Amino acid sequence: MMARRVTMRDVAEASGVSRATVGFVLNNTPNQSISPATRERVEQVARDLGYMVDGIARAMREGSSRIVVLNIDASLEGNYSRSYIRGLDDELARHDHILVVKHGHPGEESTRRLTHLVSPRAVIDFAANYSSGRELADGGWDDGMAAHTLVQIGHLHERGHERLAMALPPDPTTFARVRERFSREAAERLGLPPLVPFTLPHPDAGGVEALNTLLENEKVTAVAGFTDELALRVLRCAHLTGRTVPGDLAVIGYDATEYAALSSPALTTVYIDAEAHGRRAARQVAGAGADHLLATPARVVVRESA
Repeated sequence: MMARRVTMRDVAEASGVSRATVGFVLNNTPNQSISPATRERVEQVARDLGYMVDGIARAMREGSSRIVVLNIDASLEGNYSRSYIRGLDDELARHDHILVVKHGHPGEESTRRLTHLVSPRAVIDFAANYSSGRELADGGWDDGMAAHTLVQIGHLHERGHERLAMALPPDPTTFARVRERFSREAAERLGLPPLVPFTLPHPDAGGVEALNTLLENEKVTAVAGFTDELALRVLRCAHLTGRTVPGDLAVIGYDATEYAALSSPALTTVYIDAEAHGRRAARQVAGAGADHLLATPARVVVRESA
């Protein structure tokens, strides 16, 4: 036999307050003079009884559900995205929202169907901050992707390298192109010669030729990878051409994936804690202040390759 659903009336009776008061508390209704003690008592009773807010009724009142959809392309998945999602999910839960992660391109028909079905409070496109070639709520040169890129390029500069290149994937996405732009701007800020971008396919699909062409035509001594994956491709191509790392060529990755430590030589990379970025996005969706949320600065995980 199924247990009876706990109702708002049950919470009101157990709390010793009216149903209206319970509704005001559980729905976070603004401009209501409810004492902190009463609010805490109602919330505790609701938790003890296992009361669940009627999502359909709430959606009808508010015009949307408490669901937030995050669109993320598979090519952007990594430590940064996992940390971002962790912060986003936890902070949304604190504000009585639920996160749904949709993998794939935002314009796909499945995304439109999902949006129609759940009437989400908000749809977040993980790469939208960079779709117009500028950062919106990312943190910029203070604690955003631009600052993280500066850490990557700055490490190579501190190691005495002046002529740098960035390895990009074939058919770079807008996201990759923005990272490339930040890399060029970072080199300029550090007073270095213009950074050289180049696309690097898999070693078996022309990667060796691409690296050879770069090093034969440019006096590059260090390469920054768009991601750890691209940096690992550089390591592989360098090995296949008989070049030593970091002797002939220094290499640094980005995003500190678990594979970076498994290469030979082990890959130096940049670790980014994006949890605060996710929490910031969640609080913006929930209409709460986010100015006090500060991200931990990115740091270099120094290994053998640079």
